[in-house]
Amino acid sequence: MKNLLDYTQAELAQIIEPKFRTKQIYEWLYKKNARSFDEMSNLPKDIRERLKNEFYIEPLEMIKNEISSDGSIKYLFKLKDGKTIESVLLPMKEEIVDENGKTQKHARYTICVSSQVGCKMGCSFCLTAKGGFIRNLTAGEIVGQILWIKRENKIPYERRVNIVYMGMGEPLDNLNNVAKAVNILKDNDGLAIGARRQTISTSGLASQIKKLGELDLGVLLAISLHAVTDELREKLMPVNKAYNIASVMDAVRGFPIDMRKRVMFEYLIMDKVNDSQNDAKALVKLLHGIKAKVNLILFNPHEGSPYQRPSQENVEKFRDYLQSRGVTCTIRQSKGLDISAACGQLKERSKRENSATA
Repeated sequence: MKNLLDYTQAELAQIIEPKFRTKQIYEWLYKKNARSFDEMSNLPKDIRERLKNEFYIEPLEMIKNEISSDGSIKYLFKLKDGKTIESVLLPMKEEIVDENGKTQKHARYTICVSSQVGCKMGCSFCLTAKGGFIRNLTAGEIVGQILWIKRENKIPYERRVNIVYMGMGEPLDNLNNVAKAVNILKDNDGLAIGARRQTISTSGLASQIKKLGELDLGVLLAISLHAVTDELREKLMPVNKAYNIASVMDAVRGFPIDMRKRVMFEYLIMDKVNDSQNDAKALVKLLHGIKAKVNLILFNPHEGSPYQRPSQENVEKFRDYLQSRGVTCTIRQSKGLDISAACGQLKERSKRENSATA
């Protein structure tokens, strides 16, 4: 059995005839939230039977979730082979309703998705890395996370969401499937989530950044930088041995991006590791000539980690210095601190609970 969400419309059109049936199937999957082929009432019975015999449309099952007081929801999904991944729904802006009950501003959401089961990168601050790498997700398993979260949270079809490929795994280590997922999500007969609403984050695979640029998908790029010297970055992120900071910056400078947008540099800030004013000064110098935005992320401690959360004062000083030198810089609003917020935490907690009850 094959995952129907793995197929673009063009690929489906090579299997299902006549061609207009593929558009109907896409509408049932992505606009009408069909969960079975029997619901696809405008398809002839013989096509529905064929689809039932050859495909499935539910690539994942939610086995655990945690809801934060700030409204964010962390999901643990089980895939068809029993492997598990995490995804997160992040409410960014609340719905505003006037005294007459009329909606003035709609709620806005970001969905953070995984691209691999596990990860090869081995970053010292990341819990996912401790489990090692198992396999890539297919395009349909990536798309399935978004489709499930939108459907189960009753987010209307016409309400666009932002997608960030920042969950478990290194997206550019699974570039073909991630690129295919981007195109499936962009399809106007599908979820119609434009490329500019999709951000691909990478730990700095310079050669893959160049390949992503050549694909010209129109997506936004985020670089997980986290350090301003190769010495520190190698300790935090072993990938720096293969792709040092200079090679990453060279790839970024050649990346095509909408003139109205900026390359995001994610900087996980940790107490007494990379939060000094000297670090801030070096970062300004490093980003010279790049249309960049720095997103400061306060480290979220987890069991066994040697790193600590920085003081709010140091983070604000860091931000203020960057802004005073003309670098756009924000402090990411921490979400989910009362749940398993760090990537991999919910999976590890679920493992421990299952072991305790076994």
